[in-house]
Amino acid sequence: MAADLSQIVKAYDVRGVVPDQWDESLAELFGAAFAQITDARAIVVGHDMRPSSPGLSGAFARGAAARGVHVTEIGLCSTDQLYYASGALNLPGAMFTASHNPAQYNGIKLCRAGAAPVGQDTGLAEIRELVEYWTESGAPEPAPTPGTITRADTLDDYAAHLRSLVDLTSIRPLKVVVDAGNGMGGHTVPTVFAGLPLTSVPMYFELDGTFPNHEANPLDPANLVDLQKRVREEGADLGLAFDGDADRCFVIDEQGDPVSPSAITALVAARELARHGGEGTIIHNLITSWTVPEVVKENGGTPVRTRVGHSFIKAEMARTGAIFGGEHSAHYYFKDFWNADTGMLAALHVLADLGGQESPLSSLVAQYERYTGSGEINSTVDDQEARIAAIKAAYGTREGITLDELDGLTVTSEDWWFNVRPSNTEPLLRLNAEARDEATMRKIRDEVLAVIRD
Repeated sequence: MAADLSQIVKAYDVRGVVPDQWDESLAELFGAAFAQITDARAIVVGHDMRPSSPGLSGAFARGAAARGVHVTEIGLCSTDQLYYASGALNLPGAMFTASHNPAQYNGIKLCRAGAAPVGQDTGLAEIRELVEYWTESGAPEPAPTPGTITRADTLDDYAAHLRSLVDLTSIRPLKVVVDAGNGMGGHTVPTVFAGLPLTSVPMYFELDGTFPNHEANPLDPANLVDLQKRVREEGADLGLAFDGDADRCFVIDEQGDPVSPSAITALVAARELARHGGEGTIIHNLITSWTVPEVVKENGGTPVRTRVGHSFIKAEMARTGAIFGGEHSAHYYFKDFWNADTGMLAALHVLADLGGQESPLSSLVAQYERYTGSGEINSTVDDQEARIAAIKAAYGTREGITLDELDGLTVTSEDWWFNVRPSNTEPLLRLNAEARDEATMRKIRDEVLAVIRD
């Protein structure tokens, strides 16, 4: 019987529990299928620090090589380091990671040459179909001439490329606490920061895919507590928190307070617009703060609003020729990084901006935190469509209200907005709200939650 991969092949990647849902035998078939669907002569493969990652990535490499593909293994790396290798070598790539998921999970993030994303509509569905077919009919015939598997180290070149995009040589000395969460930031940060005028205080840099200290998911405030405390204790200028595969970066100011990813998006957008002569397109998803398009326009740029999710951001980056894109989830995308996301490059921009003037980070980012947001609030519901319809009915007839359905339902007034989106994988509705002041935000948040949870 063919394997049912519907539980592990997601919209943008492969992800599931090892070995319960997938194992090295399936990884080998994924490698063969990736080789066939991309029609590649060569690919690059990397992996994170999870206990199952070396075995899975090695099996994937063998599967691709058996189909005649030459495989370059770059070993331990962050996801954005894999994107760098895909872009610099102009090769399709596979990154073995489950990002911030618990230790028993693993997955594959796939891209075509130049770090172009592979999702359900761009090859992932076909890859799944091939793997399912082969589990039923037997492994594919090997190529007449197998490919080779060689090793390469791209860490130094990745770090040099990032440093070439942001000038940090003349900044004032800064003290930065970095929480790698036992993830791949512990591998990449020392090399990227080498030689910069920074005093770096490392936290949880030991690579350990069992995550003994806290989950490597900085989106959850509970996982920032250790870093916030350490920033205050050290009298540091800022703190940086990376997720498990180190493609996302969260920023903590000198007072130990989180800086919203929308504020970071606005800050980096202003810098990238200045670097590109005061013009260019900036992509932001529809639940970033009102501040983002305002700052983009104030700095001569053109903001483009899009759906949530990296495939939509990257598609708009390519379509519009945008120079930068940002999301509320701390994913940051750069034209000069093959439109791929790299939290490390965003962090360098923050360090450069902070180090280029004398004010503390809290003062610097205040100009980018103009409104009050709720953060993302999840509610379990029996019927997503019915709840969204109820919200639409409750607000659609009010004066001065506009509705749009680009991604879920967005309701906007002069003083506030909110968006409600259904989860694709769970019976959840996700609420994000923002207003001009705290009291208004709380009022509209509670109103909407009452309708959702009725």
